[in-house]
Amino acid sequence: MQLSASPYEERLTAPRSWWLISFLVGVSFALILLPFGTLPLLGGLVGGTAVAAVAASSYGSIRIRVVGDALIAGEAKIPVAALGEAEILDAEEARAWRTYKADTRAFMLLRSYIPTALRVEVTDPADPTPYLYLSTREPQRLVAALESARATARDAG
Repeated sequence: MQLSASPYEERLTAPRSWWLISFLVGVSFALILLPFGTLPLLGGLVGGTAVAAVAASSYGSIRIRVVGDALIAGEAKIPVAALGEAEILDAEEARAWRTYKADTRAFMLLRSYIPTALRVEVTDPADPTPYLYLSTREPQRLVAALESARATARDAG
C-alpha cells in the first residue's frame, strides 16, 4: 500500500477570540449566580467556561485530510478519482461562494472565520453533489495534495 506522496491534514480550529468568549460566558454565569454566594459563583464561572469551551472545541475539531486516494472532509470521504478541477478561492470569492453563488446541493465544509477556501468539482455522474466547498487556511497545499493523490492513484491503476 502506497500513501500519497504529499500527505495533507488540517484541523479547522476555532479562532482564539472564541476562547475569550468562552471565558466571558463563564463570567456571565458567575454574575448570574453571585446573589447565591461564593461557591455558586465559582461553580458558575468554572461550569459556564467549561461548557462554552467544549462547544468551541467541538465546532473547531473538524479535519480535512488527503489519505491514500481519498479526500476526507469532516464526515465525507470522497475518492480523488471522483473529483475534478480545484479552484482556490480568495477571501472575496470564498464569501461569494458561501452566499449568492452557493448551490444547495453542494457539500460545504464551511467555517466563516477562515477567509480562504477551495472549490472542487465532483465529476462522478452518480453523485448529485456539483462541488465541494472546503474552508481551508492552506488551499495551495490542499490542491497539491489532491493532485499528488490523483497522480498516485492513476499510476497504481
